[in-house]
Amino acid sequence: MADSDIETAVSRALEEAPDRNFTETVDLAINLRDLDLNEPSNRVDESVVLPSGTGQETRIVVIAEGETAVRAEEVADEVLSEDDVADLDDDEAKDMADETDFFIAEEAMMQDVARHLGTILGPRGKMPDPLSPDEDVVETVNRLKNTVQLRSGDRRTFHTLVGSEAMDAEEVADNIDVILRRLHADLEKGPQNIDAVYVKTTMGPSVEVV
Repeated sequence: MADSDIETAVSRALEEAPDRNFTETVDLAINLRDLDLNEPSNRVDESVVLPSGTGQETRIVVIAEGETAVRAEEVADEVLSEDDVADLDDDEAKDMADETDFFIAEEAMMQDVARHLGTILGPRGKMPDPLSPDEDVVETVNRLKNTVQLRSGDRRTFHTLVGSEAMDAEEVADNIDVILRRLHADLEKGPQNIDAVYVKTTMGPSVEVV
């Protein structure tokens, strides 16, 4: 269960959000300190499974053949074969990359994917998660549907999705708690490397969490 201070901040952010004719996302802004982010090893680059889910539709493309492709059809938004990947032109590949949250590819196909799509997916941080022969593609897709990426790059401040305004404050707070625990464990100086954290809806005001 999340710290009560986190839940209080989320409740404020949800209450202070102006009424809109669409469901807003809830986002977290994390400010880092005392880290040389010009050094790639100091940058945040994590995948985190949110216990309460994202509250959003997550688009996932699977690149696979045979039985794996058949099973992927049950849960993925799109399934591509090796030929499909080779036939994509640059504009089609860029559109797909921009519209897709996560790619999954069978390990045996990763080299071909890198050859055809590496220059497009790589800079966007969307190279596929490799799927080993003993992994269940259905389980992998369902896990990624509740996953967010934490990526700082070389910026001191970075953002991540933590839910939607349709979710309870407690659910969003639990998601934030998991993210902060991961950062505390992974950053060189733990909590001391975090300057401030803010939560807000898409159009709402920021509320400080820590």
